[in-house]
Amino acid sequence: MATGFPFTTGDVLLASEMNGLVAFTLNSQSGTTYTLASTDQYQVLVVTTNAGTKTVSIPTDATYDFPVGTAISFLNTGADLLTIQAASAGTTTVTSAGATAAAPTVAQYKSAAAIKTAANAWTVVGAVA
Repeated sequence: MATGFPFTTGDVLLASEMNGLVAFTLNSQSGTTYTLASTDQYQVLVVTTNAGTKTVSIPTDATYDFPVGTAISFLNTGADLLTIQAASAGTTTVTSAGATAAAPTVAQYKSAAAIKTAANAWTVVGAVA
């Protein structure tokens, strides 16, 4: 079960830190491939900017075990498609309502979110083709 932000009892936050909780941190990716990292959860928007085709891979739980309920947001600003896929298709499942359920694509200036629904299982929602 997702537990929210990784705070513990006794943590003290500054006003600037509390105010920052309502804004997304931008993770700009200009390459053609990117594998999600643990730092991509909690209010992060992964922005892809490459003009060519791009692929974002979701790692297996053995690589990084995102909590079930984690939602990772994407915005494709590059001219070509962004594909969201499993880093290891035999282990991690990525599904969507798009034309290719196992590798949904996101067009330029469209956004989507990948939501972890179970161990090694993700569903992509949003402007997927």
